[in-house]
Amino acid sequence: MDLVIAKDYETLSEVTAGIVLEKMLKKKRVNLSLTTGNSPKMAYEILVETLSKLQMDTSMIHYYNFDEVALKDKQYGLTMSGLKEALYDPIGVATENIHELTIDNYQDVDKRMAQAGGLDLVLMGLGEDGHFCGNMPGYTDFSKETYRIPVIPGDQMYESLKEHLGEEPGDYFVTFGPKTVMAAKQLVLIVNGEHKAEIIKQVIEGPVTEQIPASILMTHPDITVILDEAAAKLLK
Repeated sequence: MDLVIAKDYETLSEVTAGIVLEKMLKKKRVNLSLTTGNSPKMAYEILVETLSKLQMDTSMIHYYNFDEVALKDKQYGLTMSGLKEALYDPIGVATENIHELTIDNYQDVDKRMAQAGGLDLVLMGLGEDGHFCGNMPGYTDFSKETYRIPVIPGDQMYESLKEHLGEEPGDYFVTFGPKTVMAAKQLVLIVNGEHKAEIIKQVIEGPVTEQIPASILMTHPDITVILDEAAAKLLK
């Protein structure tokens, strides 16, 4: 594990953008799977600005979303909507370079990615409950590849998604499983804020357990963990 402790969120974002940009600059096909949400927001802003200045050919860069929650009566799910707004649309990613994960195609996504050369980089955030991608405590099986989880009204997953979305979620949630993520060539985990200090301590220093799903990531041979000082405050 390569541990980077950045002074603040801005520095964390600069480091993150630099790692992703390095992959993008490869003069060959590159397969990326990137997170959405608040943690990578500034990193994507930096990437958009940098790519605009470079005016580089991005036709060899392909994107795979690692989880998805269907939104009723919407064309795109939560993850794809977030990625399109934050990165894909601003940098003009061609439709054929976006490989959308859905409840209709999840069963063969691992095979398709392997045929395309495998994932070169997965950029992830960390949930306060220790989840990564859509691998939640109580649902995680370290042996799983990409899978779907039924979203049943009244259960924990349903309530969590409804609170997060602010609306009724679809019937299923799909995600890269631990085995899928661990097959990637490089992993990057970004964590910021004091509210994540306790869980990142457990992930890094605690045992590998399915009850803290992200703990498995520490066994990957090429993982970079980028924290701001607030998130790192409890580490030994």
